[in-house]
Amino acid sequence: MSTSPSVYPLQLEGEMAPQLSRWLWLVKWLLLIPHLIVLVFLWIGVVISTVIAFFAILFTGRYPRGIFDFTVGVLRWTWRVGFYSYDALGTDRYPPFSLKEEPDYPARLEIAYPESLSRGLVLVKWWLLAIPQYLVVAVFAGIGWSAASTTTDDIYSFVGGGLIGLLVMFAGVVLLFTGRYPEALYSFVMGMNRWVFRVAAYSLLMTDSYPPFRLDMGAHEPPPDDSSGATSPTPVPAA
Repeated sequence: MSTSPSVYPLQLEGEMAPQLSRWLWLVKWLLLIPHLIVLVFLWIGVVISTVIAFFAILFTGRYPRGIFDFTVGVLRWTWRVGFYSYDALGTDRYPPFSLKEEPDYPARLEIAYPESLSRGLVLVKWWLLAIPQYLVVAVFAGIGWSAASTTTDDIYSFVGGGLIGLLVMFAGVVLLFTGRYPEALYSFVMGMNRWVFRVAAYSLLMTDSYPPFRLDMGAHEPPPDDSSGATSPTPVPAA
């Protein structure tokens, strides 16, 4: 009897719009310049904050909640920009300039706040243990993202490259000529994005749960494994 996959602390979803412009994706890079400028500074803040969080975890076993919420907000912002642009092309709604959760926006991201983290694991998980994951991410999102993510700066994830960028460009060409986005392709792209952001959360020290080597495709997260009869913990959203 098969079971459903367990719930990972990072939950990433993206609902594709029923109608997408045939040509808007050709100029989204230009429309996103203000977002990219802001995100550069936000990710500089994430790098500095993660260094502080590293020492906080090392000495206290806890990730400072304020820093955690800020990093979740930057990941959330990054995912909304990527979903609008060349990580998915899933919507034509311009992403908001916000670190907070926007329930009515089709791209959403949450990470369960860990009450405690391993003091020893923090020394090795972001570089040594994550090496196999970085190799996968290099294929999905490009060498630039993989190299940047090792320094906890994945600003390159939504500017294209890798298998995600290649398939999204193909989807854009199909959309241009047919007005349709292949659903199977969209589901596959979502699975790769989900994998990439799980690795980002792990490398940013936000969880001790190792990212699964599993491609969870589709717009929504897979249902939790309830075969044991136990109730899966509900992720605590960042403020």
